[in-house]
Amino acid sequence: MNERTTVLVIDDDPGIYEFLQTLAMRKGYGVHTAENGEIALEKLDEIRPDIIILDAVIPGIDGLATLRRLKERAPEVPVIVLSGHGQARTIVEAMRLGASDFLRKPFEAEELELAFSKALDNRALEAEVISLRGRVRTEVDSLLLGGDNPKMRDIQEIIEQVADTDITVLVRGESGTGKEVVARALFQLGNRRVRPFVKVNCAALPSELLESELFGFEKGAFTGAQKRKLGKFEYANRGTIFLDEISEMAPGLQAKLLQVLQDGEFSRLGGESDVRVDARIIAATNRNLEDAVKKGEFREDLYYRLNVVTIQIPPLRDRIDAVPLLVDHFLGMYNEQYNKSLEKLSDETTQLLMDYHWPGNVRELENMIKRMVVLGNEQTVLKELTQREPVRASTADDDELDLAALSAGFSNGQEVDLKAISKRASRIAEKTVIERVLGQTRWNRKEAAARLQISYKALLYKMKENGLSDSR
Repeated sequence: MNERTTVLVIDDDPGIYEFLQTLAMRKGYGVHTAENGEIALEKLDEIRPDIIILDAVIPGIDGLATLRRLKERAPEVPVIVLSGHGQARTIVEAMRLGASDFLRKPFEAEELELAFSKALDNRALEAEVISLRGRVRTEVDSLLLGGDNPKMRDIQEIIEQVADTDITVLVRGESGTGKEVVARALFQLGNRRVRPFVKVNCAALPSELLESELFGFEKGAFTGAQKRKLGKFEYANRGTIFLDEISEMAPGLQAKLLQVLQDGEFSRLGGESDVRVDARIIAATNRNLEDAVKKGEFREDLYYRLNVVTIQIPPLRDRIDAVPLLVDHFLGMYNEQYNKSLEKLSDETTQLLMDYHWPGNVRELENMIKRMVVLGNEQTVLKELTQREPVRASTADDDELDLAALSAGFSNGQEVDLKAISKRASRIAEKTVIERVLGQTRWNRKEAAARLQISYKALLYKMKENGLSDSR
């Protein structure tokens, strides 16, 4: 028996609570019973159930009054209300008082199992929200450690202005800049913070699986669909859903998402009726959506629906003065987490970090500091960093033509090797373009090769020829 999952059954009908007890124990749950509200409230002092099943009609304190007092005492515990009458007024009042679900008697065992699953999933999501609540502020503070960067101050101002609204927000920026941190900040500072925050990575699943993940399916919708499955939008009801990598969503799914944005409803796979949902949508992308719209890869009407308020996060290389502040923050955080005591970084390491171009942005810096703390020294990471393509402070010999030296040569009447100059200029331009495209694709070499219209092998050769590290 799983003692961590317990059910409290409040019902005065022996037949019903024996049935419920049998069903719950079959699922591996521990079960407690109470014949009325008074006994249930007394037991609440001894146990803290994970789920409560409450009959709406019980002796003594009636079901709705019991529900009110249960939610006052244990607001985090989901309550499934049962009723043989099913009057609309009772259902509405039960849901208003905080019931997680409502089942009419008689009900099938499958219906109760689904209600169990939904209640536990929602509780797990709410527990995640609580555990992340303190961390969010720290993460937001670390993200906004932008030195004196005006762009970061603007982002903080926008977050504070729109967090407490239901307006759709599109967060844009390169991979690793902190788009999810901004999404969680919008959620945590908003009026839905006590409700679920549900994240979906639209690039992590193929289109067919993503549709069922987002919108759920009915029993028999396809082979293997043995029972109804709720989608992420239903779990996010009255809360917030974060759609990461929104640009990777297939056109068919984009149309269904547009319906949710416009009408607040959708249909499950295999469903005959629409499901209404109230979820705030925050979307994120590291791609240029305007280009995707022009290429027909992203719906224009969906783009305008999402692009109500945009937060553009600058890459770390454009706010390099934030690096020392971020380093101090991550050192403190991981020293505490791993019980280490890595001292302040050396001036040499700090300068290398300031000179590096950070294609992986804040995430790359965080992982680097984390490794330093775990290893207990900075030398291994320092050696790795010096082997990478340096830096923003490139030399004239390596990354640019020395026009001053050429000018002096002209004045002295020296011969000029135009072919060599052309070749050098071409190499510098090629290196610059390749590095820029690699940065835009988060060093995804296959995607970069496609954008550069060369083969994957040709890109690897050119990276080696131009001294661009292949070990990132």
